[in-house]
Amino acid sequence: MKKAGIDPAPRRAGPTWSEFLRAQAEGILACDFFHCDTVLFKRLYCLVVMEISTRRVHVLGVTEHPTGPWVAQQARNLMIELGDRAQGFRFLIRDRDTKFTTMVDEVFTAEGIRILKSPPCAPRANAFVERWIGGLRRELLDRILIVNARHLRCVLAAYETYFNEHRPHRSLGQAAPLRALPDPVEDDIKVIRHDRLGGLIHEYAQVA
Repeated sequence: MKKAGIDPAPRRAGPTWSEFLRAQAEGILACDFFHCDTVLFKRLYCLVVMEISTRRVHVLGVTEHPTGPWVAQQARNLMIELGDRAQGFRFLIRDRDTKFTTMVDEVFTAEGIRILKSPPCAPRANAFVERWIGGLRRELLDRILIVNARHLRCVLAAYETYFNEHRPHRSLGQAAPLRALPDPVEDDIKVIRHDRLGGLIHEYAQVA
């Protein structure tokens, strides 16, 4: 079958997954859970959603006991935050975690968003969010001691602001999701540094 050019079932023809993501990026949301262990040996779970086209991230919540109703409430909060922009999304990529119940899916399907479940043990199927979580761990969570859920929420809020408003993205031409690149200047420029989270993260900006 491989020599004859016949793809494995159930897909016999059509675009690959990467081709689909590139073609439909403006209408795709991707979500995933990640965990963080505190210094008091408690495990906290965090839910994050990314808008694929702009790379904008929404950290929806932190909890010690993630349940279906809790996830559904975070999904409702996201729909409220998106407002009219929610109509522009057609797909939601998620894994097959049991915390994503029918109640959670109905929040999205009510807005006309189709649920796409990634295959088991296939992190590359949700690579954008997985890459963000990996960067969060390397740049922040591996370098700071988290005390409790309140502390983690504050830390994640600061990182979310940094990621959405300052961090450059190669896919966006080195712009940030919520901030375009400044106009180039010919004269020598001065740069100032702003530290976040006690200096774990540095932001650089041109002096006006």
